[in-house]
Amino acid sequence: MGTESESMLELAAEAFQSKNFELAADIYECQLAGLGDPGSRQELMVKRADALAFGGKFTEAFDVYRQASEIERLRPVHLANLVDYLSGSIRRQDGGESHNRSPRKGEEAGAAAAVAAAAGCPGVGATGCGYEDFTCRICLSFLFEPVTLPCGHCFCKKCLERERKEKERPVMCKECKDSSRVADVQSYRVNVVLSNLLAKWFPTSHQAGQLRREGNVLYAERKMEEALEKYNQAILIAPMDHILFSNRSQIHSSLKHYEKALSDAEMACRLMPHWSKGHVRKAQALVSLGRTEEALREYLVCLSVEPDSRVAKTEAHKVNPTLVTEYVFGACAQNMPSNTRTRSLFAACLILYFDYFLHSEPAAEATGVGDTLDPTDMECSLCMRLFYEPVTTPCGHTFCLQCLERCLDHNPKCPLCKEELSEYLVQRQYCKTVLMENLISKYLPSELIERQKIHQDEMAELSNLNKNVPIFVCTMAFPTVPCPLHIFEPCYRLMIRRCIETGTNCFGMCLGDDLKGFADYGCLLEIQDVKFFSDGRSVVDTIGRRRFKVIKHREKDGYNTADIEYLEDVTVEGVAERELQSLHDTVYDQALVWVNSLKSEQKDRIEGHFGPMPGKDPVLQTSPNGPSWCWWLLAVLPLEGRAQLPFLALTSLKDRLSGIRKVLLFMAHSRHR
Repeated sequence: MGTESESMLELAAEAFQSKNFELAADIYECQLAGLGDPGSRQELMVKRADALAFGGKFTEAFDVYRQASEIERLRPVHLANLVDYLSGSIRRQDGGESHNRSPRKGEEAGAAAAVAAAAGCPGVGATGCGYEDFTCRICLSFLFEPVTLPCGHCFCKKCLERERKEKERPVMCKECKDSSRVADVQSYRVNVVLSNLLAKWFPTSHQAGQLRREGNVLYAERKMEEALEKYNQAILIAPMDHILFSNRSQIHSSLKHYEKALSDAEMACRLMPHWSKGHVRKAQALVSLGRTEEALREYLVCLSVEPDSRVAKTEAHKVNPTLVTEYVFGACAQNMPSNTRTRSLFAACLILYFDYFLHSEPAAEATGVGDTLDPTDMECSLCMRLFYEPVTTPCGHTFCLQCLERCLDHNPKCPLCKEELSEYLVQRQYCKTVLMENLISKYLPSELIERQKIHQDEMAELSNLNKNVPIFVCTMAFPTVPCPLHIFEPCYRLMIRRCIETGTNCFGMCLGDDLKGFADYGCLLEIQDVKFFSDGRSVVDTIGRRRFKVIKHREKDGYNTADIEYLEDVTVEGVAERELQSLHDTVYDQALVWVNSLKSEQKDRIEGHFGPMPGKDPVLQTSPNGPSWCWWLLAVLPLEGRAQLPFLALTSLKDRLSGIRKVLLFMAHSRHR
């Protein structure tokens, strides 16, 4: 190289050291333009790739690494900077731990698995088969016999059962990483709606899935030839399904057809390079053929994709215990400084990545669903409308969330199959079925917009606290006074839920009336807490807020509603205000005398239910409802509802205080008689 080139390379190195990665990458690119020597060219390409990677341009960086690996196979030394960067990234993600610590168990393998995502290459979840929306995230293949977990994500039923068996621990959702709500996966049924849709849209893939299931049954019965025939038929109709080739590879191995087993495993790896099980199948076939060095390479590739693969760790350890211990656990020989061997193994794993994954040809794509989705395919069997917030029960049936809840108000069983859903009812953690929501959003956008508008209009009507306000017909309620309620009737279950869904958290409380259905005056209650039970009942803690007068009596979906106007006390000034203050103080003192005259058991019971008697308000006429102690006293005085009701209707604080004084005088007179 000439003096000018050397100066530019020194400038690039300085730019890299000062973290000006964009400048370093640009200089290396310029220097590559006129360079012909393959060895020097590869070295500069690696340096440029390093600069791009450190600058966050992973897609470009990994493309340059790939080009460099095509000149000559990369060596661990070429990837020293990248290893440093990835290890540093892991430390930062793990909470900024010390740069001097040793790598944690499986850390390097985990970084290698992250490389695929960083590079923007097809990785886990890429199907290459045209039904990306309908792929199981466990097997990366067509979603056959889909089961919906409580978190709302769908997987093949067989995959979930295998995960539970192989992992020997609770199944964790591959999408949301939630295992807390996943019970025994064997109790979950196939999602009926989704299964029918997949059979309709992808009859060939569905038929192949059925043949695979039949073949698995025959394999379990040790009927190898019959199982092989089922898989031969399946592959004829679904030649791009990597699962079929992987399973047929295992059948060939059982029949000692090791060359055929290897051929099928290689096909599975070509179809799905980032599926760890394909590499395990290939390694197993290679071991059977005595090609242990190649087998170990496949096990390491598998571990780079899935660091926690128990099968790959165990079987690779049989092939070369020392090497696998170093790779998987980050253990170093006592006489070796730092983590030289571990780092070299990590770099070797990255080289495998560039050699294998970046040079793999992607599988051809088939046609997808397109515009063939019929709105009736996504219709709720209860409301006969497009699913809105679809929820799938453990028994596999799907409904609109609101439709399901309304049915459970009447009976804690599935509306279709009548399976018990009491436990489901207690949790009240309904998660929407993600796949079905995505399908509706993607393929039925105009229908979804129309369905959303209907829902929004319904919610707007329900959230109006002047018209069609829900009315609970039960007992007297007063402003500022707690009012716990036991909800068991289906109509009131619906009413309470709607109050919560609309965000108002409010409903009216009125006494019953033989002629009108409910009284002309009531109190608005605000929901503060709800506790649900397995049979659908609930205990609702509420507190009184505003008084109202009923303008028009109505009814909706089995419960009463009303058009209302709110009541406020009329304020007074001057002499009237001073007289009101004097009356207030007198009646308050009388009230204290009565409360303190109660037996201790009776007083404790009252305070346990309503709390202690409130004190005087600093400013008498601040609240539109008047002093809160008045309402507390009216709630605890031994008066019938009909005697309490007129106090609620009064808008004169003077009249209310006068009425309370009369009641207290009557109570005192009755006690002394």
